[in-house]
Amino acid sequence: MIELRRAHERGHADHGWLNSWHSFSFADYYDPEHTQFRSLRVINDDTVQPGRGFGTHGHRDMEIVSYVLEGALAHKDSTGGGSVIRPGSVQRMSAGTGVRHSEFNGSQSERVHFLQIWFLPNKTGIPPGYEEKYFDEAEKRGKLRLVASPDGVDGSVKIQTDARMFAALVDGDERIEQSIGSGNDVYIHVARGRVSLNGHALEPGDGAMLTNEDRLVLDQGQKAEVLVFELW
Repeated sequence: MIELRRAHERGHADHGWLNSWHSFSFADYYDPEHTQFRSLRVINDDTVQPGRGFGTHGHRDMEIVSYVLEGALAHKDSTGGGSVIRPGSVQRMSAGTGVRHSEFNGSQSERVHFLQIWFLPNKTGIPPGYEEKYFDEAEKRGKLRLVASPDGVDGSVKIQTDARMFAALVDGDERIEQSIGSGNDVYIHVARGRVSLNGHALEPGDGAMLTNEDRLVLDQGQKAEVLVFELW
């Protein structure tokens, strides 16, 4: 079964300095039909104005992944982790027993557009941690590139949760076909561009939940950047 989640159906908050779309319940947005999908708890599609950002705040027992689409995101946290994240980089922060962090637009002239993704951990009370990896476009062109996994295989960042996260670029005649593990579910998020998923046309910001499906096919892309989450 494939359930589509159109971009305009998401929660929305416009704070002036921050324009945010929520695929799942978050902050003042609550939708009992979309609180999480297996361990996938948050996909926030955030655009932050120049020189603005999220001040220092705390989290516990959450795996937090940042995926930058445009601009530069300056990150600092209480583990000592800190860098300016740009498109192609995937950052993982394990909140564990407790971490404090901040995220700011690293530019004074251009906005930053990024996805903040939260997973529920499969083990609580772990030490906080930070990791960042870069994946160039060639690694994602016309294929699913593993960017986060429980075992950090194939150069992916390591996440303490029952999920694998892939990124793909699909355009023109490119076609991706991938089998889905028995008993696993898949969530698709179209970060930008347009693409077809198993014959369903998806637009920027659209999502799709695949349950009891044995494969996924991404094709007919128009400069599409897609995140694929396989969960169990």
